[in-house]
Amino acid sequence: MAELGGKVHVLGGFGGLDGRTRAHEAYDPASDTWSSRAQLPRPLNHVGAASIDGKLYMVGGFDTNNGDAVADTWVYDPAADTWQRRAPMPTARGALGVAVVGGLLYAVGGAGPDGDVGANEAYDPRTDTWTARAPMPTARDHLGVAALDGKVHAVAGRFRSFARNSGVHEVYDPATDRWAAAPPLPTPRSGVAAAVLGGKLLVLGGEGSRGTFAENEGYDPATGAWEGYASLPVPKHGIGAAVVGDALYVPSGGPTPGGSQTPDHRAFRL
Repeated sequence: MAELGGKVHVLGGFGGLDGRTRAHEAYDPASDTWSSRAQLPRPLNHVGAASIDGKLYMVGGFDTNNGDAVADTWVYDPAADTWQRRAPMPTARGALGVAVVGGLLYAVGGAGPDGDVGANEAYDPRTDTWTARAPMPTARDHLGVAALDGKVHAVAGRFRSFARNSGVHEVYDPATDRWAAAPPLPTPRSGVAAAVLGGKLLVLGGEGSRGTFAENEGYDPATGAWEGYASLPVPKHGIGAAVVGDALYVPSGGPTPGGSQTPDHRAFRL
């Protein structure tokens, strides 16, 4: 999911009687209502999404028909309510994370045909081109990725199984094309949501061998420390988060490990 024009867009996932969906729905916090938008061009899950200059970009994911990782790049125009294909990512993968810094979309990590990847690739929507950047030191999937103070933070994730979760926290500086280690997430987990609210990096939910997580932990770059915040009322994984105004929205997700679904929708304010 991603914020676009003050609305929260939720893309694809698992749904329907056969587990496949091309659903694209948008939530308007101003009216507390949902609306259906142009369906995805193909049924996908575990995609990455972010908005740049009034358009919504969707990258990677798994093809729900066969489970294959894809390299797709699609752009959604809200004015026309249409999708268009753009140049594919160099590395096909799903369960990746994305963040926008300086008008570029960074696609980080994920799982490809041969396992976890540390791929870090930057997309420029002005030229419709992808460029390989310094790879993430710790290859992993189902991680949380967000932009904070001009840098890309990659937190948590797993090594092909939620029985092998990680709390690793690595930070990429686009200006120097280098990664640095940062204080790890206190509660290792995967399938998390990550977003920046009030200048802090929040990591919510997730799954692991003990079940689903309700934890909401925030990293403050000013102090270099993590602290706990109000937990999710409903533990869930396979989620995303989007910020509109002073609120962080976490709709849907899975209440139990693996394939599960809930329409639960929560807003968090600091």
